[in-house]
Amino acid sequence: MQIYPATSVDIEDLTLLFDAYRQFYGQAPAPMAAAAFIAERLAKSESVIFLARGETGEAIGFAQLYPAFSSVAMKRMWYLNDLFVAASARQQGVARALLKQVATFARETDALTVKLATAVSNLPAKALYESEGYQKVVAFDHYTQRV
Repeated sequence: MQIYPATSVDIEDLTLLFDAYRQFYGQAPAPMAAAAFIAERLAKSESVIFLARGETGEAIGFAQLYPAFSSVAMKRMWYLNDLFVAASARQQGVARALLKQVATFARETDALTVKLATAVSNLPAKALYESEGYQKVVAFDHYTQRV
C-alpha cells in the first residue's frame, strides 16, 4: 500500500472514493459536484488529502484534513473530517495506515492536535480511533448552528 498527499492528478480517483463516502452517509450520487468540490479544496489549499493506493495502484481510501487553530495554545490543529476505505479494501489495515499518516503529518506540521467526530453508533470506527490513541472529549459541550 502507498499513501501520499493527493494532488490535482488524483482528482478522478478521489472523486470515485469521495462520492462513495458521501453515499455511505446517505447522500445521492453526485460525481460532478464531488469532483468540483475536491478540485476546489486542492486548488485553494483548503484541505490536505491523503490517498491510499493498493498494490496494483487502485485508489482504496482517503483521509481529508481541514486546518484550524487554537488561539489559547497559539498552535495549528487539524480536523480529520473525512476518512473512507473502499468496501473491497476494508479490514486490511487501510484506515489504520491512513490514521498513522495523519498523525505523522500532524507532528511534521507542529500541530497541537488532530480532532475528529463520528456517529455515536459507529462502533467499529470508534474502536479504531481509540486504538490509535484518540480520546473522547468530555470537557466541552460542542454546539452547531445551521445557517
